[in-house]
Amino acid sequence: MARREVIEVPGLGHSNPIPLAVKIGSMIFSGGISGQDPATGKAPSDPGQQIVLAFQNMQKIIEAAGGTTDDIAKVVVYLRDMKLREQVNVEWVKMFPDAENRPVRHTMPTDSPTNPGIQLEMTAVLS
Repeated sequence: MARREVIEVPGLGHSNPIPLAVKIGSMIFSGGISGQDPATGKAPSDPGQQIVLAFQNMQKIIEAAGGTTDDIAKVVVYLRDMKLREQVNVEWVKMFPDAENRPVRHTMPTDSPTNPGIQLEMTAVLS
């Protein structure tokens, strides 16, 4: 049995030969989680919609791994435009409404050509 379990979600994925996420023991590590629409495989042009989709996609990944958003310990947010941070905060509070029970987060700018607007990276520990 492989030590590393690959986690995939239909409609999400990378163009590079890397998995969406992996599970080792009770830990989940994601690659870049974009704001792509799973129905089309493409990111909408509206950055606000990309942010909504990125958070929805993160939830789909953790659920595919057998967890919930309560298992997420850390999220790194990469933004092309740091002015979108307030929109990220809106989705953050929707996903993690209890201020006493949120993961840690680091938000940083990116100029990656493969990041249309937002990319999330998640670390989680399944309970």
